[in-house]
Amino acid sequence: MAQETTVARPYAEAAFELARDAKALAPWGEALALTAAVVADARVDAILQSPQVDAERKAGLIIDVGGKALDAKQSNFIRLLVERHRIRLLPEIRAQFDALRAEHERTLNASLTTAQPIDEAVSARLAKALSERLGRTVTLDTQIDETLIGGAVVRAGDLVIDGSVRGRLAKLTGAISR
Repeated sequence: MAQETTVARPYAEAAFELARDAKALAPWGEALALTAAVVADARVDAILQSPQVDAERKAGLIIDVGGKALDAKQSNFIRLLVERHRIRLLPEIRAQFDALRAEHERTLNASLTTAQPIDEAVSARLAKALSERLGRTVTLDTQIDETLIGGAVVRAGDLVIDGSVRGRLAKLTGAISR
């Protein structure tokens, strides 16, 4: 995994620089998401690993599936990845591109896990508070996990705020067992 991250980094940075310079971060993000999903498909992966299929046909397959969603530079990027035997790293390249884009745009996706559903107003207030604290525009995704018993857990990048009853019980158990 660490090696994949290291090998994927220069490709992600190159894609990001191309997209940033062309003021096309969103289209590049969409193209990378689409092609990463194609590459992650088991049937496509079997073709990509086949020594009987040449590089041009492998690249052509991915580009054809992408269709009009891919421009000339994005298609060339796919061809480059295939020629250098890096196409299977596309999901990691996409993840790193997304991180570079979020840093550039000062955005952050956070998750809010609660024991019970919360209304939109509470969710919006929490997103606003996180945005102010972190100095970024925060998009909040909410999930329900009844095993929390009560309260909530917020995950925003490296920040984890565990205000759940389950979390408090775990801390109490740890303190008692010492």
